[in-house]
Amino acid sequence: MRNYLYHNLEMEKPNPCLEQMVADPFYRRIGEDLKRRKAQNRWREIKPWLPPRIDLSSNDYLNLRSDPAVLAGAHQAMEDYGSGSGASPLLFGFLPCHQELLDDLLRWKNKPAGMLFNSGFMANQALVRHLPGPNDLILADRLIHHSIAQALTQSRAAFKRYDHLDLAHLEELLEKKSGRYETVFVITETVFSMDGDYPDLKSLVNLKNKFPFILILDEAHATGVYGPTGGGLAEEAGVLEQVDILVGTLGKSLASMGAYILASIPPVIDYLINFSGEFIYSTFMAPSQAGAARAAIGVVQSANDKRVRLKVDSIWFREQLAEMGWERDAFDSPIIPIHFADEREAIKIGNALLEKGIQTGIVRPPTVPEGTARLRLSLHSGVDRPDLKTVLEVLKSWRK
Repeated sequence: MRNYLYHNLEMEKPNPCLEQMVADPFYRRIGEDLKRRKAQNRWREIKPWLPPRIDLSSNDYLNLRSDPAVLAGAHQAMEDYGSGSGASPLLFGFLPCHQELLDDLLRWKNKPAGMLFNSGFMANQALVRHLPGPNDLILADRLIHHSIAQALTQSRAAFKRYDHLDLAHLEELLEKKSGRYETVFVITETVFSMDGDYPDLKSLVNLKNKFPFILILDEAHATGVYGPTGGGLAEEAGVLEQVDILVGTLGKSLASMGAYILASIPPVIDYLINFSGEFIYSTFMAPSQAGAARAAIGVVQSANDKRVRLKVDSIWFREQLAEMGWERDAFDSPIIPIHFADEREAIKIGNALLEKGIQTGIVRPPTVPEGTARLRLSLHSGVDRPDLKTVLEVLKSWRK
């Protein structure tokens, strides 16, 4: 309907049926909204993905989507249990392959209880909408993922967003709100999806010791990339035991699809199983997804050489950008942003790279705040230095 409506609104030849449709308030309203979005350089459309020469748009940080072991894991699970789960998890859609995956995640992340979801969006919605009560407070990083930001407005609890990565501001809020709520929840991503930056987790845990709260970490973009076994930033910082609830996805470094919530206290999981409609009322993930993710965990845990090289390349690439005059941040994640005040410039340079066979993410408001459009470059272990030098040459030419 989206493309059909928009393109027909632009047709030069009159069409009585379309004219009548456009006269309807509903169709007129959405048509005007779509025109406005295009005029703002914020038009989105779905296009078939064709493999570029150099792909810097994927979150497959260890390049495992075509790994033989991962493909074999997916194939074996499908052979054993079929192409789909056939039901919601509480109506026998939770199969042995799902339990095996969950057991592997619990051992890896050192948590006693957990559950699987069909997507990270659903997992975050379930957490924020159902766990905090009406007498509770949620403190969330200002740039938290949309799945959490949206759920904050649907939660029974009050909420406040602290300044991005600003633990001093968080401490100020904790001190100010201390004693006024039954339970305080603090929610942050570890590696943030748009800029690749991350909080000081050791300092965050120190705050937790000073002002008791439930700490929820979203490790979606850190899993596989950080920690001696790829367990995430909490593993690397040595604070995994102090994290109350961990969220992560299977669709990034684990090269599959779906998500998990792991908790230090089993009743948290029991509560979500009983009260989160996001889990209860959805046909469960396909066996192939569970099989692929389980195989990927085994690969990730022994891929420290890849992690080290990815970090080294990420730092090196930032240094090269800084030498060319681009702003450089102080982080070492494989997510590297190049910021533009004018989103039209981000579109132009993104298209210039694409003409050279280099695919990046062009990110514009409302996904990011006004005036912070960017190219989102996502490095992975399948990209080598010659590839990155090619990218830098195009950026250098554009910079000149």
